[in-house]
Amino acid sequence: MAGPGDAASAALDELSLNFSYWVPGAGNGSLSGAWYRRNQIHLLGVLLAILGNLIISISLNIQKYSHLQLAQQEYPRPYFKSVLWWAGILLMAVGETGNFAAYGFAPITLIAPLGCMSVTGSAIISVTFLKENLRASDLLGTTLAFAGTYLLVNFAPNITQAISARTVQYYFVGWQFLVYVILEILIFCILLYCYKRKGMKHIVILLTLVALLASLTVISVKAVSGMITFSMTDKMQLTYPIFYIMFIIMIASCVFQVKFLNQATKLYNTTTVVPVNHIFFTTSAIIAGIIFYQEFFGAAFLTIFIYLFGCFLSFLGVFLVTRNREKEHLQQSYIDFGNIPGKQMLDKIQPDSNSLSYGTLPDGSNSTKSPSGEKKEV
Repeated sequence: MAGPGDAASAALDELSLNFSYWVPGAGNGSLSGAWYRRNQIHLLGVLLAILGNLIISISLNIQKYSHLQLAQQEYPRPYFKSVLWWAGILLMAVGETGNFAAYGFAPITLIAPLGCMSVTGSAIISVTFLKENLRASDLLGTTLAFAGTYLLVNFAPNITQAISARTVQYYFVGWQFLVYVILEILIFCILLYCYKRKGMKHIVILLTLVALLASLTVISVKAVSGMITFSMTDKMQLTYPIFYIMFIIMIASCVFQVKFLNQATKLYNTTTVVPVNHIFFTTSAIIAGIIFYQEFFGAAFLTIFIYLFGCFLSFLGVFLVTRNREKEHLQQSYIDFGNIPGKQMLDKIQPDSNSLSYGTLPDGSNSTKSPSGEKKEV
């Protein structure tokens, strides 16, 4: 009868067979045949992630277009009755499926930063599809994001690892992950107390809660996706309890992520939430990949530095693309009084967002009318 020591030894043996680290040598350039053969499985994951993010960009623009169409109708229908809106939802599901599958073929530290392709892709598509303005910052941000993506693909941890149930179990009870989870739970509880009890709803608090949950999400997504891939290519892994534990963690963390992210979008502009959330999510995912799957084990300092520089370029690109975009396309609402015979023309009354009064007159004066009808100076 095999004891606990034998099980641990078998897990270590399997890990040693599942890992293959990059060894410097001739023909290691990013365009060489040796590099391509060694990274075929990773390139498949990268391709799935990029295509998935681009499909998500298309789906977001389709949903936005359906909302614009409904708003132009005299008697608009609910958005969930629009065929175009459901087409966008379907495409989003396809894109997220591509992202999910990508984690089964490539490291977390390679797939997670590629989320910048969704933001930059959406900006490019909106120019042609929704006829939005193309700004210089869009071009610069997209260029930086592409440059960062190139560095990430070339300098991400070059490690091939088959994710089996035994591998996940070994990592799950490892001291590194246990310490990480304890610290994460403590930080999460403190922030949740500040948010719920103290009423502190700063964007950093909300998106840090999202990022802490996201670290568990990417760990569980890679575990579930990896075990499904392993089951299809080698031996069935879906009969192990760890698969269902990871599946439950994946669903629960996703649900609470959406809850806090929705709260952030209600309180703050999308142009602020998107870049900050991308930076927090990516950083959290990278840390999770390093601690749980040990993806940077044995990597050279220069490789790590260039990888981090690629992340910085992608972060900067996302910031430039989203900067002031919502403000630029926001149309101010107004009330049109039209031509009223015998009355003074008041073409537009602009709502005053900085006052409790209803609005200001178009001549620039600060006088408003009180609910009783008396004119007063603000």
